[in-house]
Amino acid sequence: MKELKCPHCGNVFTVDESDYVALLGQVRNAEFETELSRRIHELEQNQQAKLTAQLQMEKVQNQLQQQQLQAQLQQLQNQLQNAEQQKELAVAQVRQKATESYMKKEQELAEAKTKWTEQLKAAQEQVAYYKDLKQRMSTKMVGETLEIHCSTLFNQLLRPLMPNAYFEKDNEVVEGTKGDFVFRDKSEDGVEYISIMFEMKNENDETATKHKNEDFLAKLDADRRKKGCEYAVLVSMLEPDSELYNGGIVDMSHRFEKMYVIRPQFFIPLITLLCQTSKKSLDAKRELALVKAQQVDVTNFEEKLMAFKDGFTRNVRLANERFSDAIDEIDKTIAHLTKVRENLIKSGDNLSAADKKLQDVTIKRLTNGNPTMKAKFDEVR
Repeated sequence: MKELKCPHCGNVFTVDESDYVALLGQVRNAEFETELSRRIHELEQNQQAKLTAQLQMEKVQNQLQQQQLQAQLQQLQNQLQNAEQQKELAVAQVRQKATESYMKKEQELAEAKTKWTEQLKAAQEQVAYYKDLKQRMSTKMVGETLEIHCSTLFNQLLRPLMPNAYFEKDNEVVEGTKGDFVFRDKSEDGVEYISIMFEMKNENDETATKHKNEDFLAKLDADRRKKGCEYAVLVSMLEPDSELYNGGIVDMSHRFEKMYVIRPQFFIPLITLLCQTSKKSLDAKRELALVKAQQVDVTNFEEKLMAFKDGFTRNVRLANERFSDAIDEIDKTIAHLTKVRENLIKSGDNLSAADKKLQDVTIKRLTNGNPTMKAKFDEVR
């Protein structure tokens, strides 16, 4: 039996084992349900709190992402706006540069047109002048007048600028030919930086046989090489109707190295142009001149060395010849002395034999068989 006390009234009552187990089971079930309900409620509250916190966190994250997206969107909008502004600025700059370049080209074209118009007018005037001049001169006078004209131009326009330049008639005939003029100029330190062989050609319009510029190029190139000039220039009034030669400076380097054909009006501009071009390579020419000088020194040293070797070899050869002659003479002398020695030895032998014979001579032997001599010796005794 089990005694139980009521917690409300305090009465004690007795229950058997089976009732006690049943009551205990009811109490446990009630407490379990209560505890379970409490736990479930706590779990629901915790879950609700977590869900609320998660929702708050997601809301905060969404707000942050939205702010970031808005900031990125604003940044992209700013970049797009800046790009548009830069694009507009670049387009404006390009348009401005294009406008300035176009205006500059228009100005340059106008200046060039004016310049070429003036040059063409001057060229036409000179052509007319030379045509009129040729009609009034013989063939020889026409050629000489062109030479005088070029010489006068040089002395008037370039001589003051190039006081040390050489521009003279080519009077040295090499292998039967010569040019008309030779131009040379040097730097302040004495290095020749340019040299030009000039040929002047002209003829009357009434000349029966018309020459062409190409007829004189081979000879001009040969004269240039013979005189050691770098450039060759044909100043020509031939082929007066040729658009090629009337158009300006004609480069003939495809036919002959560093050769040009010009009209007289381009005589001074071509010299100036070639001088400016050659001065740019003056440092290289200085080094080349130094190398050539060193090569000349080496060549002179080698020539002197070879001359010394040849002279020494010749002296050795002559000494050997003299030595051989001396040996031959010595051999001859030795042979002669040997022969003399042999003769002396034979003479000694003969003298020894004669002395021996002399020693064997006695009065008795001399008077033997000679009674008269014996009687004389006997008388002397």
